[in-house]
Amino acid sequence: MNDLNLKDVIIEKFKPFQDEILSGYNDNIHSITLTGSALTDDFVPGKSDINSVFVLTEMDLKFLELLAALGKKYQKKRIAAPLIMTPEYIMNSLDVFPIEFLNIKLLHKTIVGENIFQDLKINRADLRLQCERELKVRLIGLRQGYISCLGNSKMLMHMFIDSFSGYIPLFKGLILLLGKEPPVTSCDTIDVLEEVSGVNTRVFNTVLKQKKQKTKLMIGQLNTIFEDYYAAIEKLGDMTDGIKD
Repeated sequence: MNDLNLKDVIIEKFKPFQDEILSGYNDNIHSITLTGSALTDDFVPGKSDINSVFVLTEMDLKFLELLAALGKKYQKKRIAAPLIMTPEYIMNSLDVFPIEFLNIKLLHKTIVGENIFQDLKINRADLRLQCERELKVRLIGLRQGYISCLGNSKMLMHMFIDSFSGYIPLFKGLILLLGKEPPVTSCDTIDVLEEVSGVNTRVFNTVLKQKKQKTKLMIGQLNTIFEDYYAAIEKLGDMTDGIKD
């Protein structure tokens, strides 16, 4: 792992998990790949999870039992439950989950076995459709979430923060659709999205800052965030609807 330019804290936490699995289960593992914020400057030790993908040659429920038994031990070290896939599943699912596979392709390091993600072909039409669907679903979620918070400022802030993590992969898909290579970090992704779309995305930086600092905001400020948040997602949805495949 040392020759992959991984952060020392990532190696320190993940290698024991990897070694324990490989010591008891090796023959059916096609590859182990790290992905997500653990590979970027967004990673915050003690707060951020370390995400991974275990690709098995064939699906084996016994492997899930092994992971489940290790879950409690490594959850404390911020090792997230790995995604479990097979090569066949990946190739048959690119049209269903283009955003998710695009983001793994953009940001991953394979630490054991063959790198199956580097040459994935993401179909533009599939990506555009999922981006549009995700944006429209999130608009519904924002409306319902705002009503459910009943004007409670703490609940509103939690709603914005909890919903935000899923936006960065979506934004990277939009950036690619608009003709530019997506950046790595969350802040850069938000800035580049505004550049290529023309939509004011500053509200997402506000939410990202709140996610890190968690300062107390008044209900009036939160209502303004909601209005800007909603307007930005709505404009991005309309724009995506007009992108030609």
